[in-house]
Amino acid sequence: MRKISAKPPKESETLIRPDLRRIAELIEPNSRVLDLGCGDGSFLAYLEQLKQIRPLGVEIDANMVGECVARGIPVIHGDLNHDLDYLQDQSFDCVLMTRVLQELRHPEVILREVTRIGKRGLVGFINFGHIRNRMQLFFNGKMPFSKTLPYNWYNTPNIHLGTIRDFRDLCDSLNIEIIHSFPIGRSRSYLDVKLPNLLAHACIFEIRDRQQ
Repeated sequence: MRKISAKPPKESETLIRPDLRRIAELIEPNSRVLDLGCGDGSFLAYLEQLKQIRPLGVEIDANMVGECVARGIPVIHGDLNHDLDYLQDQSFDCVLMTRVLQELRHPEVILREVTRIGKRGLVGFINFGHIRNRMQLFFNGKMPFSKTLPYNWYNTPNIHLGTIRDFRDLCDSLNIEIIHSFPIGRSRSYLDVKLPNLLAHACIFEIRDRQQ
């Protein structure tokens, strides 16, 4: 049996983002969890300590893969732009993908893979339709710059920015069911829920294939 790291990750290292806090609440204890684009593995390590999950990560950055190994997190060095056919159908209880979708060449392909590999998926999506982004475009005539979008237009890894409505339309075209959505705003207010495309800077979508 693989040993859990003797040095559990600090909460400040993994849960500084509201979307990760929300995802942690949605993970079932003792579940098999795959994180696509897992970074340094700190979030999976936190979930392992908190929910006793059985984790696996996929990450393209070799340095981050090394960090995962150092934390005791099993990881595959792989590119999400390529086939994930080495992962079997419905082999995970939950597949995570947070703030990665907009960096991939073919978001529609990876969403199909999320629902093929996992019984359900939790996908974190950056909402380009947030009111601050709209205001920056309107008044400054320049691409938005914020904590959620901390890059200039010429060096950003984001190549497919969209809105919450765009994501919903894409899921519908792929026959993917959105089970629940969890807008991420300044607070879990009534307005955030009623007007997510305007007021949420990000959103967590719980999804699955409609054929399940």
